[in-house]
Amino acid sequence: MNKLDIQTLYKFNHWANMRILIAVSKLTTEQFLAGAVFPHRELRSTLTHALLAEWIWRTRWQGETPAARFKPEDFPNLDALRTRWLEEEKKLDTFINSLNDESVNATFQYKTKDGEIRENVLWHAMIHVVNHGTQHRSEAAAILTELGHSPGDLDLMLFLNEQT
Repeated sequence: MNKLDIQTLYKFNHWANMRILIAVSKLTTEQFLAGAVFPHRELRSTLTHALLAEWIWRTRWQGETPAARFKPEDFPNLDALRTRWLEEEKKLDTFINSLNDESVNATFQYKTKDGEIRENVLWHAMIHVVNHGTQHRSEAAAILTELGHSPGDLDLMLFLNEQT
């Protein structure tokens, strides 16, 4: 794996996240907070979980152990969530731009929430985050579609075709 591949995947991740957030912006606050049948119970919780994963992994990659976690209640509305997500995306971009091919293929250690020390190859963990986001964007897209505001296709190939 190389830095350019990781940059491309994270540009896709940002593009797909923004498509979801644009669709969410068409909802009322009540719809944003309404219960759903998915594992995280509501759209706000689903999106908070996806953002939390991006933040936790980035901080781990930078050698930190996050002590606190985001909660859905930290984001009373879409504007609060979107603002925090855009901040995180800037930090992710800065981190990704600091990498080189060697660092992408190196291992890193981190501590889990249970205090276990783990070691992974950086690009494995980075792809995990994009894949994890895909799962939760799919859940969010299903909720949005049910509410009449589909985000449209979120495919990697669509993103790549739009780049040319």
